Amino acid sequence: MQTVEELVESCTTIIWTASALHTAVNFGQYPYGGLILNRPTLSRRLLPEQGTAEYEEMVKSHQKAYLRTITPKLETLIDLTTIEILSKHASDEVYLGERALQAFHRFGNKLSEIEEKLTQKNKDGRLSNRIGPVELPYTLLHPTSNEGLTFRGVPNSISI
Repeated sequence: MQTVEELVESCTTIIWTASALHTAVNFGQYPYGGLILNRPTLSRRLLPEQGTAEYEEMVKSHQKAYLRTITPKLETLIDLTTIEILSKHASDEVYLGERALQAFHRFGNKLSEIEEKLTQKNKDGRLSNRIGPVELPYTLLHPTSNEGLTFRGVPNSISI
């Protein structure tokens, strides 16, 4: 790095990667992937070809054929345990804005305003894409969270 601008760009990239990007990729895994039928991690069989016994089984009972194809029980338990661990918030997480002085207090207040706006948008029935068919509001990028599987919160990468 040769300039202040390069330092700022590098720091910005690190902060983004360790906070909001990590949240968007990581903490949303369990609410969807926690049901292995939504996101099987293994396929034990290829798609059956027409005219085979496996194809006839699929035509007769696609659900039974699907269950015979996806991740077996032991691997499912390992996968779900891993997804749960990766999706949990730790008790010692420090959130963006918590270690700040005056400027960061303003930043934290702004984040609270944004969270309130997101909450209001999630409640607005005219905004049909705010929730899915299971009526689970999108809260991954809310700036606060409690410990555990909360499906929300953008933590700082620093632990105390």
